[in-house]
Amino acid sequence: MTMTDPVSDLLTRIRNASEARHETVDIPSSKLKTDIVRLLKDEGYISGYSLAEDNKQGIIRVQLRYAAGKKPVISSLDRISRPGCRVYARKTEIPSILGGLGICIMSTSQGIFTGKQAQEKGLGGEVLCAIS
Repeated sequence: MTMTDPVSDLLTRIRNASEARHETVDIPSSKLKTDIVRLLKDEGYISGYSLAEDNKQGIIRVQLRYAAGKKPVISSLDRISRPGCRVYARKTEIPSILGGLGICIMSTSQGIFTGKQAQEKGLGGEVLCAIS
């Protein structure tokens, strides 16, 4: 199986696991995926993550977070920029997700940041995904 979009794979695995009320989900590791998961942890959408070695590329084990009544903290994970249609935003055009209640994750020339962090640094870039 050839995977052409690893970010979509990451988001789909997290979305499916949270809707199935799993405690953890394992994702094949890469630097980009690790950076996205780190931002999710920093913003409070997941409770934690750990990196595990296997004989291949490694695994990211994500601990999902739930509110009262086993309701997922993440209500939506949407891929914005796709391999066939890239979406870029200037520093003044960074989208606001749910009026500031959600975050967008951006790939900039200085690394992976949330939309708010990219605005503070005065950076534009590719809008990878929106999370709320």
